Amino acid sequence: MRGGHSQRAVAKRFRVSLSVVQRWVNRAGDQRLDRVDFADRAHAAHHVANRTPTAIETRLIDARQQLRHHSPLGEYGAAAVRHALLDAGVAGVPSVSTIGRVFERYGLLDVAHKPRRKAPPRGWYLHDVCAGEAELDSFDVVQGLNIQHGPLVEVLNGVSLHGGLVASWPQDASVKATDVVARLTEHWREVGLPDYAQFDNDTLFQGPHQHPDVIGRVMRLCLALGIVPVFAPVSEHGFQAQIEGYNGLWQAKVWARYHHQSLGDLVVRSSDYVAAHRRRSAARREQAPVRRPFPERWCLDLQAHPGDDPVARVVFIRRTDAHGRVRVLGHVFEASPSWTSRLVRCEVNLAGGRVRIHRLRRREPTDQPLLAEHEYTLPRRPFSE
Repeated sequence: MRGGHSQRAVAKRFRVSLSVVQRWVNRAGDQRLDRVDFADRAHAAHHVANRTPTAIETRLIDARQQLRHHSPLGEYGAAAVRHALLDAGVAGVPSVSTIGRVFERYGLLDVAHKPRRKAPPRGWYLHDVCAGEAELDSFDVVQGLNIQHGPLVEVLNGVSLHGGLVASWPQDASVKATDVVARLTEHWREVGLPDYAQFDNDTLFQGPHQHPDVIGRVMRLCLALGIVPVFAPVSEHGFQAQIEGYNGLWQAKVWARYHHQSLGDLVVRSSDYVAAHRRRSAARREQAPVRRPFPERWCLDLQAHPGDDPVARVVFIRRTDAHGRVRVLGHVFEASPSWTSRLVRCEVNLAGGRVRIHRLRRREPTDQPLLAEHEYTLPRRPFSE
């Protein structure tokens, strides 16, 4: 510029915008170039227009200290400070939220924010599922749906963890264990068998809870097909996230989207949605673990003893009590006195007669050491139809 070139020529030569040239020329002014400060400067304003004045901040901090040591109630939070200053007739007292931000800026808050940790990977409580070597199907029932001038409706929903393979079966009566067995048999015969099938602890899936050593109808179906049933409590966050997410999606995209005149209309729209969802997730299923073929000429024998299968096992996700014990199949087993009120995975080997209890921790999902091992024998008794 000082050599006689125009601002646009300089901008074109150095491939910068005209405003950049103007800014640096204005910065240099008439100074010698070796005395110009060419360092970058922050674009923020030196004084924030809406910041609380320092004098008021000091007044707030002093009031907090006064209340902390001399308040009869022992309260010295943002609300207490604001009330105290208003009672003292101080003008221009900020809002409670502003006072709270002032205290946070000066590091005066007593309660530390809970850190947000990264969620564990999908299926982290089962090693082969987490590694992508095994598929897991989750099932649940949506209840309390009422068609106007029609029957109450319940829907059995299912979704696979890796493949995103969904299924929905609306019906105009309460879903029973026999319905679940029929639907799952039909579904698995069509799409193939997963390695695991996950449910909540409802008696619909697990069987009656009032008696020990109960292996229900749905459990027997899974075991007869070489599928490991997994039972996860609804109250524990994350384990049922996949199926609960699909439950909400089905209700939003099928149930709440249309006005259903009859159960037949609902079934048709649900089938259309399931078919469209499966088409969209086809590429995802290609990357999922391979499902086993359904056995030919297979028939469920409910009277067969589950322990006769050498690989039959059931998995229960549980939380220990205050003494480090866990309840499985109506029996109480010792996990570890040092692992109280914590998550565990209980693997019941029906053929081997063993119950293995493994530690679970979301913060360390790959570290699942064995806490305890107990003997267990499933009694041989006829299944009550």
